[in-house]
Amino acid sequence: MDFFITEQLKEADLNHELRVKMKEKFIDLLFRYKNAFASDKEPLGAMIGHEVDIILNVEKPYPHLLRRPAYPASPRAREGLELHIKGLMDLGVLTKLGHNEQVEVTTPVIITWHNGKQRMVGDIRALNIYTIPDR
Repeated sequence: MDFFITEQLKEADLNHELRVKMKEKFIDLLFRYKNAFASDKEPLGAMIGHEVDIILNVEKPYPHLLRRPAYPASPRAREGLELHIKGLMDLGVLTKLGHNEQVEVTTPVIITWHNGKQRMVGDIRALNIYTIPDR
């Protein structure tokens, strides 16, 4: 636990107004659930071995609704999208396709702002229409 406190929590900014007992309880809680957080050795990213198959209720060639072009984006939104996509590629969640590779299903994405932070949101409404529920 000493390594956890000195190394993994060294950049944590705990509330300085917490009483010592509360701070100890909080650190203990963080330590017990440390596997829920990303680290240098275990970054959050693609869940290898836990892939999900999306089964569609239509056959190829897929309807036009499943091959939608990108939405227009402002320069600010485009910059945000590029950052989010690069981050997802770095984590192995997304991969870049070659020029000759075909994508059978595409969904447009947009950048929204919530509490001053950017969020990438995929418009998967059309995909939901053609997806067979798994329950």
